[in-house]
Amino acid sequence: MSFPSEVVTHAKLRLTAVPGLDKPAAIITLDNGFDHTKPNTMGPGGLASLNAAIDEALAAQPAFVAVTGKPYIFCVGADITGIPAVTERSQAAEIEALGHQVYAKLRTAPVPTFAFVNGAAMGGGLELALHCQYRTLSAGAAALSLPEVSLGLIPGWGGSQLLPNLIGVVGAAQVIVQNPLMMNKQLRPKQAVELGIADALFEPADFLERSLLWAASVVTGQTTVERPEIDRDMWDAVVYFARTELDSKIHGASPAATKALDLLALAKDGVTEAGFAAEREAATDLIMSDELRAGIYSFDLVQRRAKRPAGAPDRSLARDVGKVGVVGAGLMASQLALLFARRLEVPVVITDLDQERVDKGLAYVQAEIAKSVAKGRLTELKAAKLRTLVTGTVDKAAGFADADFVIEAVFEELGVKKKVWAEIEEIVSPETILATNTSSLSVSAMGADLKHPERLVGFHFFNPVAVMPLLEIIRAEHTNDVTLATAFALGKQLKKSCVLVKDAPAFVFNRILTRFFGEIYNAIDLGTPLEVANTALDPLGLPMRPLELLQLVGPAVAAHVGKTMHVAYPERFKVSPSMEKIVAAGQPLLVDDEINPAVVELLAGGQTPLTSDEVRERALAALAEEIRIMLDEGVVADSADIDLCLILGGGWPFWLGGITPYLDRTGVSEKVTGRRFAPAGVATLPA
Repeated sequence: MSFPSEVVTHAKLRLTAVPGLDKPAAIITLDNGFDHTKPNTMGPGGLASLNAAIDEALAAQPAFVAVTGKPYIFCVGADITGIPAVTERSQAAEIEALGHQVYAKLRTAPVPTFAFVNGAAMGGGLELALHCQYRTLSAGAAALSLPEVSLGLIPGWGGSQLLPNLIGVVGAAQVIVQNPLMMNKQLRPKQAVELGIADALFEPADFLERSLLWAASVVTGQTTVERPEIDRDMWDAVVYFARTELDSKIHGASPAATKALDLLALAKDGVTEAGFAAEREAATDLIMSDELRAGIYSFDLVQRRAKRPAGAPDRSLARDVGKVGVVGAGLMASQLALLFARRLEVPVVITDLDQERVDKGLAYVQAEIAKSVAKGRLTELKAAKLRTLVTGTVDKAAGFADADFVIEAVFEELGVKKKVWAEIEEIVSPETILATNTSSLSVSAMGADLKHPERLVGFHFFNPVAVMPLLEIIRAEHTNDVTLATAFALGKQLKKSCVLVKDAPAFVFNRILTRFFGEIYNAIDLGTPLEVANTALDPLGLPMRPLELLQLVGPAVAAHVGKTMHVAYPERFKVSPSMEKIVAAGQPLLVDDEINPAVVELLAGGQTPLTSDEVRERALAALAEEIRIMLDEGVVADSADIDLCLILGGGWPFWLGGITPYLDRTGVSEKVTGRRFAPAGVATLPA
């Protein structure tokens, strides 16, 4: 089996003398010939090269064998780009068997084996390290994880059995299941050592030298690596608890997560061939699944399309930004101020109607900086610099006169925002870029009365600002290329994934969510029990159920967006009486994660309740219709951008492919719109 598209990671062997050892050490360096921007991966060609290098190394009878990577990168896993070309189960089984066969040579070698993890190690790369008998880790390693479950796969080259028998089932469940489902959370090097994944942590500057000396000390017996006894008494209880937690979050929607827990349960008996065989079988099944194809499509969107946004003007047109003004000092505005200061390292000034509000906003910024220092995410030196960068004033003229970029985050009402911009335009220079963080209002209407509407752009962040990676950049009717180029350049500096959006009501994410969940509220209006309506979407495995999300966003905010959409498209977006009752009552929707009985009583009365299946069918049909209309309107360049917005803006699962691959493979697209969305890059198995 070979992948035509594979960029082969070559395993380069060298024998080197190490002080204190009579024999040389065999060092295998993984290197695909590119710099760190194109990380090492393992496909059939890479595995063949590693296999040959291990055989050659062992034949030399060295003191030990060590595997390391090129600068900044150890190995980021299997080469998933070739998986869509795998159309036969036998091909999938062959890939699985090859990975196990090659990696096992390090685990069973007659001499000590070491992984010198000098940089990012993910998936099959981290599994390679786990097969080695000892591991050192660079404090500069940027990414450490087993992310397969997020894609619709499992660790398939030994990780599901080796990790729990190295660090215990609790830590293994966190790394293999929990972290991937939390937007693919990565381990920091210190965490990896605390968990027991690595045996020693060294600074990047002299990492290889210190790793060699440490390995020599292990070989000579000067250093003894002690690992705690694995607790197997509570193993079954931990797996049971993990299953319960998983079901409460994704409700059985991820076959990969379920199989991962099955394999963790098997690992209780130790590292056995039966466990490896079960892992190979499960991984082979998942390689042949549509969920994995959708997961790979999602991965490609996040890794490639998000970094090269469709429609972005030439970067050379962008203006430099040396000072930022933030209008407003509420929670969103304060988050924005901190983000701009931290990423751009330029002065940021916040303003509001009175000094009390300004002081409150500054206090929030200072508190967040202090939290980051306490958690070790900021040094005291960097924190001190940030504190001086963020200032506040009620005098907009004094604060904003020399600003290059001003963003507003004030009350979501068109008249209020127009008044803000009329005032700001008289203060700033004609070249200053103006940005609105509106979530649903027309940017064109907002700038209609400006003298220079061409420098106004939509800059829609998602809450919490520091965490959510999506930034919708909205081009209004008069927005020019200089403004747009500056917006995209800033988005990149802020480390956000930008999507270009036409100025249409609620843009992308909020429009889709309002239409989708609007069907849930319509079902409640008809008399569908809240529990039925709230759980109808469980088979999709979305991050939150509708009522949980509604409580998080706030019923008043959701109702406001809903009314905005109703004005724009009254035939598709209805004003829900149930939503209005919820807003008026001011009752919490959930109490201790259960639906509030007072809300159930409040909404009783509908005469035509729907079943769970009917609710879901209506919601998915509405979603397919709205996406097709948005594409026809040119709201975004391609359905891939809609999928990207759902993944990055709301954490929708990779295994759905965002949403359009799911609508295609379930037949909803064709049933509702007469055709598939069929986004480029999504491969499905032959019928």
